[in-house]
Amino acid sequence: MDSLPDLFVQIDALFSLYVVAPLSAVMFADLWFWDGDGPEQVQLPIVVAWLVAGAMFFTLRFQFINLRGFRHALDCVRGRYTRPDAPGEISHFQALAAALSATVGLGNIAGVAVAVGIGGPGAVFWMIVGGFLGMSSKFAECTLGQRYRIVRADGHVSGGPMHYLRAGLAELGLPRLGRVLAVVFAVMCIGGSFGGGNMFQSNQSYQQLAHVAPALDGWLGAFVFGGVLSLLVGLVIIGGIKRIGEVAGVLVPVMCVVYVGCGLLILVMHASQVPAALGIIVGEAFSFEAGLGGFVGVLVQGFRRAAFSNEAGVGSAPIAHAAAATDEPVREGMVALLEPFIDTLVVCAMTGLVLVVTGAWNSPDAGQQIEMTSWAFATVFPFFPIVLSVTAILFAFSTMISWSYYGEQCWAQLFGVRSILAYKLLFLAFAWAGALFQASSVIEFGDLMILGMAFPNIAGVVLLAGKVRRDLDDYLARLGSGQMTRRA
Repeated sequence: MDSLPDLFVQIDALFSLYVVAPLSAVMFADLWFWDGDGPEQVQLPIVVAWLVAGAMFFTLRFQFINLRGFRHALDCVRGRYTRPDAPGEISHFQALAAALSATVGLGNIAGVAVAVGIGGPGAVFWMIVGGFLGMSSKFAECTLGQRYRIVRADGHVSGGPMHYLRAGLAELGLPRLGRVLAVVFAVMCIGGSFGGGNMFQSNQSYQQLAHVAPALDGWLGAFVFGGVLSLLVGLVIIGGIKRIGEVAGVLVPVMCVVYVGCGLLILVMHASQVPAALGIIVGEAFSFEAGLGGFVGVLVQGFRRAAFSNEAGVGSAPIAHAAAATDEPVREGMVALLEPFIDTLVVCAMTGLVLVVTGAWNSPDAGQQIEMTSWAFATVFPFFPIVLSVTAILFAFSTMISWSYYGEQCWAQLFGVRSILAYKLLFLAFAWAGALFQASSVIEFGDLMILGMAFPNIAGVVLLAGKVRRDLDDYLARLGSGQMTRRA
């Protein structure tokens, strides 16, 4: 048994060498900036530039739908335009909760700390900008997810990029391109469901638990934790999207209230320092003290963590929103644009501000990743590492159950509905293994696979943007004329 930990170390090394390294070489590029004294190298993720460019395009193409559709989105979530007989499997709120459960997770805790630790407080500003622009991406892709959803032979709704890339591009006379993009997306989504949506969650939640319960630190503790977590996830995902929506509808609000509530209390207790902290965040966001390369590095870190946290443009959320009970695709797109707002502009921004006002971002005692956030909250609430351990596990759990559904839908598209059980068993095996793998490989693999889904997805959504714009104009015209019934 003593050789088991060594075996996983060897597996991790091989995984990093033969999987992570080649993917990283494809998706990342080194750019050189001349700062006056000499060349300066900055690593720029091509996929981040792709996501930002897409988000800016959608924001302009749909005339800032992230602003003008915000109030109507809230009305839709509250059920003011809901029809009891609308086709679908879950409500607007459950679809929003299911998608949020996949995004509001450890990326909001550990991911923000990673961005601040590498890029400094200025990364928080660019994270917020990325989240604001990402609202338009979510609108576009989730509208398409509803527009091209299908009902499978087993009676369940299925939708997402693997459908609208194939069917939508075929309508544009690009059937071959659509088929290729759909398959590439499905493969990346399955990999993302095993990596960032599963292994990363298991790994980071175990690391936080071991931090407050040293008795569980070690391979045996990781082995037991991974097994228990896999069992609990399995009990939920066996029920499909309805069970996931029900569980997420309870977990997500509770988690957000507990975590955001504690964060807001810290900010209130440090109220006198908040203006200075905001000044640091904005000032460092536009600082050129480290040269042009330093500025680009901060910007990239902010956009990268925003993209990984809210997944806007990645194509995951349309899979959940396709199951919502509505016959108006644009309405579900409106609901979806709330996700980056809640995930990034509220939860991530609050985490970043707490890291700054407590001094955790430049304290040698704060640690890295999730330990930095834990240390920041513990400066006000000494018991918070225990609370964070429970919250982190719940965040991880909620993310895993939603990502299992994303991967399952793509798996069924590639290998058939009858093979879904095999996927679920593989997913649970990866959940167990995630607690044993080293964090560095897990985090990088999760970033690469999930962000990689954006390449085929945004390419297709840009090509289909004209259809979305026509649907949007028609929807807003009917809404303005009073044709839509508003429920009290």
